[in-house]
Amino acid sequence: MRQLISRIRAAISQLIYKRILLAVTILFCVGVGVAMAHMSRLSSTLIESQALQNATLYAQAIKEARTLYSSDVVNPLNTAKAINFTHDYNPTKITVPVPATFLIELGNNITKKNPEVSVRLYSDYPFPWRRKEGGVRDDFERQAITYLMKNPTQKFFRREDFHSKPAFRYAEADILTPSCVSCHNTNSFSPKKDWKVGDVRGILEITQPLDTITKNTRSELKYLFLLLAGLSVLGVTGLTLSISRLRQNAKQLEQRVRERTAQLQETNVELVKEQEKCDRLLLNILPESIAAKLKNGQSSIADGFAEVTILFADIVGFTVLSAQISPEELLDFLNEIFSAFDGLTEKYGLEKIKTIGDAYMVVGGLPNPSTNHAENIAEMALDMQEELAKFNVKHHAEINIRIGINTGPAIAGVIGTKKFIYDLWGDAVNTAARMESHGIAGAIQVTQSTYDILQNKYLFEDRGIISIKGKGDMNTYLLAGRLVSAILV
Repeated sequence: MRQLISRIRAAISQLIYKRILLAVTILFCVGVGVAMAHMSRLSSTLIESQALQNATLYAQAIKEARTLYSSDVVNPLNTAKAINFTHDYNPTKITVPVPATFLIELGNNITKKNPEVSVRLYSDYPFPWRRKEGGVRDDFERQAITYLMKNPTQKFFRREDFHSKPAFRYAEADILTPSCVSCHNTNSFSPKKDWKVGDVRGILEITQPLDTITKNTRSELKYLFLLLAGLSVLGVTGLTLSISRLRQNAKQLEQRVRERTAQLQETNVELVKEQEKCDRLLLNILPESIAAKLKNGQSSIADGFAEVTILFADIVGFTVLSAQISPEELLDFLNEIFSAFDGLTEKYGLEKIKTIGDAYMVVGGLPNPSTNHAENIAEMALDMQEELAKFNVKHHAEINIRIGINTGPAIAGVIGTKKFIYDLWGDAVNTAARMESHGIAGAIQVTQSTYDILQNKYLFEDRGIISIKGKGDMNTYLLAGRLVSAILV
């Protein structure tokens, strides 16, 4: 009877063992099939994402080069009437191109050195001498102009065959800046003479082949798939051996499982603690929403914001103080000041960007847009002066602070792969920095754009027109305090 029961148990065990192996094999095959289908879609997404990133960086670099050339070369020389600029640029002659011609020549040189990359600038209103080269050539360019004229801040791109090869075509609007409007409206050959700042003058297009990106992406995904398949086979094999071992040593393994379970629980508790520490460290250097994107695997993070308010602050007199005290005391003082500033940043819902030496940068209106970013920055600036006054009384010091504020559009994103940082770019950021560097010790200098938002809520002194490096003459104001009516409200 016992032998019969043992045989029945052995038969049942053998049946369960075979069924488990069959189920594992089926699951493995299904998993491989799902992975292959997903990797195909992932490959297409990665290819387009990489191509879009490359094209965006190309376009940004080209337009930044043109902006720098126009603001730092053309405008000063034109103002001084030191040299004449011409569209009829010839490198064999002593001529200097206008910004648009400079951009075209830059694109041509990029194309010459990278034959597979095409850089074009075209428009519905090309100058007479550029009708053939600067006009629309195909359906993509026509659609790009139509779309970007209505949506100048957007991007237009798609994958299609270009010169009989798979390619990624990317286009964005070339928007007129103040330095360009006068030139286009006064040029006798201009096809249109009522241009305004912000109008779409033309389209900057960058076309790049997808062969190399496709090859590299698929190669990496193939390697990943093979690695996944190998690990799956090893997993199935290991599971099979484990099941066989479990059949022979059920009681011993049960005890081991209980012991290991207890150990794993302890390990999981430690892992949770370590994860919490990592999360806290990450949130110390990145906004919560940006940190969440990084944790979800998003590698390229860049967002544009139509309006934010940026504050730059620099401690005046700290260099003199640093020569009078030890490095340890200097660090303690700086930490005390910046810790107070950090508390203000949190109080007003702002985002600290970075500190460089004794300089402090904070912004309002991102990563989560808000409507009262300018007011919050103004409140923080006034409180920063109060915190520094308390510090001087406490330590019998005589240091001061210089603050600059500007409101405008900006781009924010994460750069780096190891010691990464959340940073800002854009003309509004540069202008805010200029407000600080050209400011007055003990004062808060703001631009016209910030003043327009805050003029009915705060007290201001009109500083008048001052010369700003890289910007020319600007009308600036000094934030002096809060209006009593605004405080009562």
